[in-house]
This record gives sequence, structure tokens and C-alpha cells, in this order.
Amino acid sequence: MEGSGPDWKGLLKWSIAHSDGTQAPRQLSEEDKRFFAEAMQEQTVDIVKRMKEISMVMNLPSEVLEAQDITPEEIEGMLEELQEHVENIDMANDLHAIGGLVPLLNYLKNPNAGIRSRAAEVVSTIVQNNPKSQKQVMDCNGLERLLENFNSDDNIKVRTKALGAISSLIRHNKVATEAFRSSSGYAGLREALASEDVRFQRKALQVMQYLLQENPKDHNVATQLGFVASLTNLANSPDLDVRQAALQALVEIVRHQDKSGKFEDTTQLKDIVRRRVEELKAMNQEDLAAVKEERQLVDLLWLLLFKQPSDLRQKV
Repeated sequence: MEGSGPDWKGLLKWSIAHSDGTQAPRQLSEEDKRFFAEAMQEQTVDIVKRMKEISMVMNLPSEVLEAQDITPEEIEGMLEELQEHVENIDMANDLHAIGGLVPLLNYLKNPNAGIRSRAAEVVSTIVQNNPKSQKQVMDCNGLERLLENFNSDDNIKVRTKALGAISSLIRHNKVATEAFRSSSGYAGLREALASEDVRFQRKALQVMQYLLQENPKDHNVATQLGFVASLTNLANSPDLDVRQAALQALVEIVRHQDKSGKFEDTTQLKDIVRRRVEELKAMNQEDLAAVKEERQLVDLLWLLLFKQPSDLRQKV
């Protein structure tokens, strides 16, 4: 599926013609400015035209695509191209107006796991730090579809990409965040933390950290749902990023418990922290430098749990 892309050659030719790299940029004449403005306008028009073409393809029934011998791999390639276009926030906001957002969300339920996964990536790009597109996706029931993939898809990559899109959708978006909470989002996060997939665990921890930082009440929810036990297990993970993220979440929860006066049994957590302190104490300075953030978190968690500094401070 070939489309007419931006006139990169024209822009490059214009750039080379006006700069040889040996002199400071000169003042542009009115003619130069007009030419450049027209070139950029043509580029924008070409991208919108291409996005419309992609939207038309996404709207075609699967049997039509199959009749034209369009493969799932080609659809994934088309979605990858679309993702590049919607990295521009104006293009992302235009996608719904040109008829592309709804069929993109429909691709979240495509029988092909690769297409479901790629569609979630595109959605994530569209809504990232973009309130207008966040609202558009919410209005089109995009969160519900992402939640369904996150919670119940049989492909772990699809689940991870759906959670990534959810993460972008709820960020600085109170409506989406509340909808996530009320849709048993925390139960899904707890299941993700218990999975064997490190990428899924990392993404779930990122979302959880954001929620804990945004709303103090979520500390109580996390405690009530047994997240301390889940996070305690991950604090012993062989993956450094998972360990650090789990420790950070535990610091937030235990600190809140101190303030609220409501405590959960932390016996297992104390045992793991004691063991990790001993392991860190046995490291040389070079190895300690590689786990500096983890060491600081373990030390802080020790202070919160035992109300006194750990021996790690002697290693600083």
C-alpha cells in the first residue's frame, strides 16, 4: 500500500541550496519565506491525505482486505506508519475528525494479536500528554476496550501494550483515572504483578506508582487488596527495575501506614529487607554504585519499618 509522502526531496534541495554549512545562516528573503511556508504546507497536506487513506483502509471489512490479499503484517506496517504521523499532536487530534479513531479502536478487537498490540501502541501515542485526544478516546469507549485487553487477552504482549495505553490515557486525566479505579483496575494490576512476564510487571508498577502519588486514598485501597504481599515478592525480583519500582511503591504504602495508623503485617517484608541489607553490605563500592537507587530505597524502607537507620549508611 503505497501513499504519496511528504516532499522531503524538495525540502532537502531547498535547504542545501540556502546553506553550505560554512557560513552563518543568512536572513531569508520574503520569497524564501514564502517558498518554505508553501513547502511545509504541502508536507502537512500530504500527511493528512495519507492519514485519510489509512483511515479508509482501517474502515474496510476484513473480508475485503483478505480478498485484496492484504496480510496482517501489512496492516501492522500501516499502523506503524500511522503511529509516526500521530506523534505530532495536531495530527493526533485530527485523526478522529478524518474518521480514523473509531476504526483504530476497533482494531483492539482484531483476531490477530499483532494488530491488537500495534493498535494499542498507536492509541498510547495519540493520548500521551494530549487532553483533547484523551477525551476523544474516552468518548469513543476506548478505555473499556483497553481494559478488556489488559484484563483478559490471551496474549501477554497485547495485555502489556493495552496497559501501556491505559497508562498514557489516565495520566493527568481525572475522568479516566476514576473510570480505571471503578472498573477493577487495581485487581488487574495485582494480577499483572503476579505474572511471570517482566515487562508486564514493570508496566503495572509504573501505573501503580502514578496512582499512589496522585491520590493518598489509593494507599488504603492497595493495602486492602493485599498489594504489600505482591510488592514484597517483587522486591526480591532478579530484575533491577522491577525491584526498584516495587521498593518505591512499598515506601509509599508503608509511609502512608505510618501517617494513618493503619498497619498490615509486614513480617515477610522485614525479613526481605534484612536479607537485602546484608547482601548490599557485602558488595564492593563498584557494585554498590550500580544499585545506588535501590540501596537508598532499602535504607529508607528499613528506617520506616524499624524506626532506626540501617547499617547501609556506613557504606556510603
